[in-house]
Amino acid sequence: MLPDHHHYRIAVHDAAAHLFEVTLTIAKPLASQSVRLPDWIPGSYMIRDFSKHINQLTAYDLDHKPLTCHKSSKSTWVIACEGGPISVRYYVYAWDLSVRGAHLDQTHGFFNGTSVFLEVVGQSELPCLLSIIQPEFAEAQNWRVATSMPLASNEHPQAAKLYGFGDYWSQDYDELIDHPVEMCDFDSIVFEVAGIPHELVFYGRQRADLDRIARDLTAICEAQIAVFGELPEIERYVFLVTVLGEGYGGLEHRSSTALHCARADLPLVGEDKLSDGYKTFLGLCSHEYFHTWNVKRIKPAVFLPYDLTRETHTPLLWAFEGITSYYDELALVRSGVLNEQEYLVMLAKTVTRVYRGSGRFKQTVTESSYDAWTRFYQQDENAPNAIVSYYTKGALLALCLDLLIRKRSEQKYSLDHVMALLWQEHGRPGVGVEEDTIQKLIKERLNLDLSDFFSMALETTDDLPLAELLADYGVELCWQAASRYSDLGGKPSEQEVSVNLGATVQQHALGAKLRFVYHQSTAHRAGLSSGDIVIAVDQLKVTSANIESRVASYQVGDTIQFHAFRRDELMSFEVELQAADNNTAYFNYDEQNSDTVAGWLTPSSKGE
Repeated sequence: MLPDHHHYRIAVHDAAAHLFEVTLTIAKPLASQSVRLPDWIPGSYMIRDFSKHINQLTAYDLDHKPLTCHKSSKSTWVIACEGGPISVRYYVYAWDLSVRGAHLDQTHGFFNGTSVFLEVVGQSELPCLLSIIQPEFAEAQNWRVATSMPLASNEHPQAAKLYGFGDYWSQDYDELIDHPVEMCDFDSIVFEVAGIPHELVFYGRQRADLDRIARDLTAICEAQIAVFGELPEIERYVFLVTVLGEGYGGLEHRSSTALHCARADLPLVGEDKLSDGYKTFLGLCSHEYFHTWNVKRIKPAVFLPYDLTRETHTPLLWAFEGITSYYDELALVRSGVLNEQEYLVMLAKTVTRVYRGSGRFKQTVTESSYDAWTRFYQQDENAPNAIVSYYTKGALLALCLDLLIRKRSEQKYSLDHVMALLWQEHGRPGVGVEEDTIQKLIKERLNLDLSDFFSMALETTDDLPLAELLADYGVELCWQAASRYSDLGGKPSEQEVSVNLGATVQQHALGAKLRFVYHQSTAHRAGLSSGDIVIAVDQLKVTSANIESRVASYQVGDTIQFHAFRRDELMSFEVELQAADNNTAYFNYDEQNSDTVAGWLTPSSKGE
């Protein structure tokens, strides 16, 4: 009797050449059977064309007779079948060190299913058996397998054991590609949250205090679960962490996440300090964990099901990434990892990122969501002047929405109630979220009409009422000019400046290379552009290290001269200095008023 599932086999073909060998066996192929690789991966809204990394695809029957095979599109192959099972063998070049792709060398193998597993078109609903083969070369002797993919049942003779090579099982193709896999000699620690095992797995050299990270993540995960009241039905959750000299990034999956972090961001044993890097790492973990509900199960209707062959636009990413970005840092203070003052510093940095670019006046947050594919994920040097981030402005929108719900309901409701309703009415039953679902839930279930706020926040480029809403909690939003481009906000500046460059700079052998030039800044008004290499200000040599302090030493009304190379041509620019924009935020907060702030930052009761 033919099996009622597809069988995938993945092995290391040549680690030094970064090649996986994949074999797909189809028990009951169609007469003309198509197979295809996704063009994008859920959670990362850009066409990636993963199929460009497939080499030497061949198909054959049980007797190893070759079958005719041709491409019908950039990502699809059509196989002429003569009846009976067939196998498709191909090689995948895996040298994409990111959370989205596949990467293989002598130290590890990592892959997302979207990069390596062909979909059997017309039969993607069938279960999938995955055999992960242990490499034979010496460096891989101590490799283990880390993934949240379920182990195959004992009826399969090669069923894998926890962390072992062997057979794994997915209910369908969508599940197969939603469990990334790490193979290496990894470090790990297990902790329990809500009765479910959670695992931290680290690839890359590190000396981190794993016990401390596990304690902090336990509290953070518990804070996230409190919002929704329960975890989804998962057997375990896995944080797959790649540790690099420099790195940052994450991608959510149904019961795991793939993360990149900088080695210096992880706390060492015996180190009690809560560094900015460690806050960043915990915030990243918190963000991806919140996605376990918000986007992996509470989804835009257009994502049910995902169509991975084309761009799928939605104006709702402000809700799925923005609300998640609000809660990722909120969970840090609710868990006790941050205190209130530390949280407000992080929040002020988010405010600064939104307000520093004039793009917020040129693109609504819904337009930003819709254009993620072509603008947010393909940013150029003009991005701060042309677009707004649905992550950061979406987070501020969520903050305002939370405070406004609390205010108009006289503290009876909060955004927590909205998220719990979304989970119960959309996430658990798998009902898609429409463009007006959130507004309707608030109006019909909380009896609050916030149409005025939603019209302003979603349909216009007006600034959000942050100062007004935060003032109700004794938090004053303050503004100042940035003393340096590295001033990210959050705290009052130690050095007051009246003028600044208004550009980000990079080190260059000749001087200071401009990266982003903000509209209406000193650099812009002088006529400087991204890519220009400034070598002198008022005929004195400058570098990336001193150009900003040199400009800041002048006063409003002074005229200064820049000399810069544009390409290989030396150019001269002159500008009369105007006052620097006060676009860098920090908060004044009276700690004696902590009870008022705690009313916002602590979880709200969701009982009616």
